[in-house]
Amino acid sequence: MDKENMLFSLYIVLMGLAALCESRVVKVDAGPLVRVEGQSVSIHCNVSDYQGPRDQEFDWVLVLDNGMEVPLISTFDPAYPDPSVKDRVNSKDISIKKLSDASVELIIGKVRPTDSASYRCSTPSTDTVVSGNYYADVELRVIGDTLKVFPVILQPAVLEGQSVELQCNASRAYTAHTFLSITWSIRNGTNSLEEVLTYGPEGVKVGPYSAQRYAEGGLILDLREGGFYGLVLKGVKASDQGAYVCTAREWTRQPGGGKAWHKILERSEEMGYVSVTPLAKSLVVTVEKNVTLNVEDTLNLTCSIAAHDLLSLDLELTWLVRAINSSANQRVLLHVGREGQVLEGSELVGMNRVKLDEFRLILPKVQRSDSGVYSCQVKAWLPKGFGSWYKAAEKTSNTVQVLVKQLDPEFKVTLKTAVTPQFTSDPTELLCQVSDLHNLQDGRLTVSWNYIMNTAVDTSSSKSTVASINEHGVLVPGEKYQQRLDSGDIVLTRSEQNTFKLRILHTRDSDMGSYTCVVSAWTRNRQTAWDKAKEIPSAPVTIQWTSKTPILSVVAHRVREASTGGSTFEMSCQVTGQNVQNPGYSVLIRFEDAQGGNPRKILSLNPDSVLQLEEGMAASRTDSVALEKTGQLEYRFRLYGAQVSDRGFYCCEVTAWTRDQSSDWTRAVSAESNKIEINFADTGPVFNVSSHSDRNRALPGDTIKMKCILSILGATPNTGDVAFEVRWFQTPVRALENGGAVPLISVDRWGVVKKSGGNESTDCSLERTDKNMFVLSVHHVQERDAGEYLCTAKPWYLSSATGFWSEGRELTSAPVFLSVKLALWDSLKMPVLYGLAAALVVGTLSILLGLLVANCCLSRNPLHTPRSKLMELEID
Repeated sequence: MDKENMLFSLYIVLMGLAALCESRVVKVDAGPLVRVEGQSVSIHCNVSDYQGPRDQEFDWVLVLDNGMEVPLISTFDPAYPDPSVKDRVNSKDISIKKLSDASVELIIGKVRPTDSASYRCSTPSTDTVVSGNYYADVELRVIGDTLKVFPVILQPAVLEGQSVELQCNASRAYTAHTFLSITWSIRNGTNSLEEVLTYGPEGVKVGPYSAQRYAEGGLILDLREGGFYGLVLKGVKASDQGAYVCTAREWTRQPGGGKAWHKILERSEEMGYVSVTPLAKSLVVTVEKNVTLNVEDTLNLTCSIAAHDLLSLDLELTWLVRAINSSANQRVLLHVGREGQVLEGSELVGMNRVKLDEFRLILPKVQRSDSGVYSCQVKAWLPKGFGSWYKAAEKTSNTVQVLVKQLDPEFKVTLKTAVTPQFTSDPTELLCQVSDLHNLQDGRLTVSWNYIMNTAVDTSSSKSTVASINEHGVLVPGEKYQQRLDSGDIVLTRSEQNTFKLRILHTRDSDMGSYTCVVSAWTRNRQTAWDKAKEIPSAPVTIQWTSKTPILSVVAHRVREASTGGSTFEMSCQVTGQNVQNPGYSVLIRFEDAQGGNPRKILSLNPDSVLQLEEGMAASRTDSVALEKTGQLEYRFRLYGAQVSDRGFYCCEVTAWTRDQSSDWTRAVSAESNKIEINFADTGPVFNVSSHSDRNRALPGDTIKMKCILSILGATPNTGDVAFEVRWFQTPVRALENGGAVPLISVDRWGVVKKSGGNESTDCSLERTDKNMFVLSVHHVQERDAGEYLCTAKPWYLSSATGFWSEGRELTSAPVFLSVKLALWDSLKMPVLYGLAAALVVGTLSILLGLLVANCCLSRNPLHTPRSKLMELEID
């Protein structure tokens, strides 16, 4: 019984714990909720940890200060609203919205001051056990619209760099749990409103385009008591010009107890327009009038500056100068920074600030190179906070001309020829002499060499610069003469007596024409650079010679006659040339099979003595021809093993070449020699035959190859003009001489292979491996194949005289002997194997028969009577 009571008590405890773990919880937004009269408000309510159906019902009740409850609206009962609020519910000013099965939202479209009260959200019980809370309250406070904004701009028109203060006064009736923020914004032209800075409950918030300025101290808050909010813009720029707006906003904490803020009221007022006058409009820069000086005088130029509030500016000055009547860019003479430091310029140039608005340039001991057009460039800088500056304006003054007089250098220029060419490739040398030189002092002379082609047209179009030496002593080649100067064909030098020399080592026909030299005097300016002071050209000098036509002749001589086929032909070519400077010769051997026939190139030798076999000579006959230089003007051609096809006419074609400066050969003239004929009687070729075997001893089953080699002596016929009938014999030589031998195998002159009928026992084949070689292969050699082998050949050749095939004398080769070695084991292995097998069979049968006989005899012997039988006899 005690055990049952204990179990019941444990059940009650567990049920109580389950009820506590699943207690209903009803929640609403954290309050108080503050809204301005006329605004909307939404209050959320949700229930959790409940039992029963998933979809829950909600009732909203208005709880007044006196504790009276006024039914507002329900999700279940349409008649739930109190008559005092029924019109607002019907007009949807008060409505309820189901967000989910367990959450709902109460919406009041326009709150009234009388709506300030507590709002209770309750849920009917659907739980089996009543636990938790079934309603929750939240307070709503409705306040009036009391926010007012009074903006003021103290100085609506300012100069760039000054400060302007934007004041914004805001007042409101104080309400607990609300906070105020002030925002300054600007509108530039037609652009949208851009936020400058906001001061509110979360501190200072800076607009995206003002963050850098605020960090640099360019935006300062001026906060005082009584709702006074001021924003000071320091160092205003042109971008600060525009219409400013002050916006006041009233905030309350976001429902739910979070840190976010909810805006409940906003009021914006136009503050007015701020105009900013750029510094560039008030900045004026001027320089004094033109100046004419003598060399060694001191130049003084004053730069005057006018601007509003000049004391607040940092000034950066640059003096610029360019040559008179020049379109080149100005160069910097002196550059002085904002703190008076020299950033660029020479130590000889100085500048002083004689007044607040005047700066004076001082240039002592002027030179002629100091002449030019001068101007003063001013950059005005304004502060923008924390010691940083920005360039607010830049102006360049008018230009003034400074002219420095100086005596020009005086000199004379004379051009003459030192070496005159008489032929092409002869050297040319021109001397450009400078005399009566005065007033150059520490200057220097340069020269430019010009060439004018002698033509009837305008010379300006044919004028070109060969080369020049500039003021730095650097050689500058002309566009057309770059390669010749680089290779050393044209050389420019200068002697100590102010004499410039132009030398052409190999004068070309295109070099004939007029030459001038232009000498320039240069003086050094104050920047250590060089200025051209004077330029004088020389009188032109003409380089001309009478061109002579080159002449070349070649004579061929027969040195060795080719009287028969296979002999050697030799021919010599003697060259004679005139009016060719330093020539090189190329030789080409030509061949004609008949007088006036189509020529064919045989062999050539170029000017660099490189031998080349031409397309008219077969590559197989490379070793049959030779061409060499045997003397200064003599070349010799040889033809070894003359054939019938070589009969014809031979001549030498010689070309004279001259080298240009690029080391390339240029053709000058060509000539052809007389023709030398090769003509000998065609006696026909002489043939020979021989045989050869790769080995003379073989084993049964081997394959033996024997070669029948044919050779041709004398004039070699062309390919296709010779054929052979070849026969192989296996017989003694005497049988062949008596005509009793039968060929083993043969091939006729058309290439048809035939095996004789009487030798079918020999497995053999015959093939032509070369045009003059026939190979006999004996396959699976047997003992019967031993003996002598020889071949006979009958040549057939096509006569060039008659055009018909001629039969030659049959030739017989020396015999080749073949021996077949017999292996002892191969002849005995079969009988031995058969004997062993027979002995094994007989022995096995003998053993089996003996066992059988023994078994039968032992079973009938009385001595082997069982012991039991003997015992029985003894008992009896």
